[in-house]
Amino acid sequence: MVYSMLPPDITVVAENATPYLYFSDRYTRLFCGDTFELLSRFKESSVDMIFADPPYFLSNGGVTCRAGKMVSVNVASWDEGKTPAQRHDFNRRWLAACYRLLKPTGTIWVSGTLHNIYSVGMALEQEGYKILNNITWQKTNPPPNLRCRCFTHSTETLLWARKKSGGLQYVFNYDLMRELNGGKQMKDVWTGALTSKSEKFAGTHPTQKPEYLLERIVLASTNPGAVVLDPFCGSGTTGVVARRHGRFFVGIDNVSDYLSIARKRLEREIWPETSTRGSEPSGQA
Repeated sequence: MVYSMLPPDITVVAENATPYLYFSDRYTRLFCGDTFELLSRFKESSVDMIFADPPYFLSNGGVTCRAGKMVSVNVASWDEGKTPAQRHDFNRRWLAACYRLLKPTGTIWVSGTLHNIYSVGMALEQEGYKILNNITWQKTNPPPNLRCRCFTHSTETLLWARKKSGGLQYVFNYDLMRELNGGKQMKDVWTGALTSKSEKFAGTHPTQKPEYLLERIVLASTNPGAVVLDPFCGSGTTGVVARRHGRFFVGIDNVSDYLSIARKRLEREIWPETSTRGSEPSGQA
């Protein structure tokens, strides 16, 4: 069966959300606006998988290294620093909103650094999730530490979780992951380079993730025809990979410039028309 339109449950959005719609086609919805407002408008238990790379709140006047040059870490107002309590409250709020949308068989992935991932881990447990894995993404070409007062930051953490109430029936394509890992069980340390220039043809985002990373996540925890949501979609890497592998995508961001990048990338990506649900190896954890 070829899926020619988004499943109706994910498109059930209140009529007054129409002004938020930035881009729409047979496979994708991009919304521009506040993620809390928009998440509240989607139908309960309508999403198969969520990937989120939430704000790190690092825009505090410091410096970092980019392309061999010292630059400000300041990104935009949405990334300006908050108190620890404010950051944690933010994480609990968006994770609670996502919990309502996840199907019992669904899972969520959250990416972060030491600046926010410990709050995210605690918030996941407080909001009723069970953490399945703590994936360490080791970057082969991290930027150098300019101040030379600590070790070079070369990793990010990916937390993979399910609903505690969902039991063991979540999707984990174990056989496929083993096949991609040369016939051996895939471990929880993934190694690879930062986002390549070729993936930034439409513009850049300060925390844009490489496509190979999202590809592994999407293939591991969804089947073709699944609905994938990214509540902080930025330049749309999650959507590009989802579309490439026959998954439907809903993305939210509050910066139209980033959604413009995402749209250009999505329009260049071809939906695999031969894709059918269940055509890839799948299994239950």
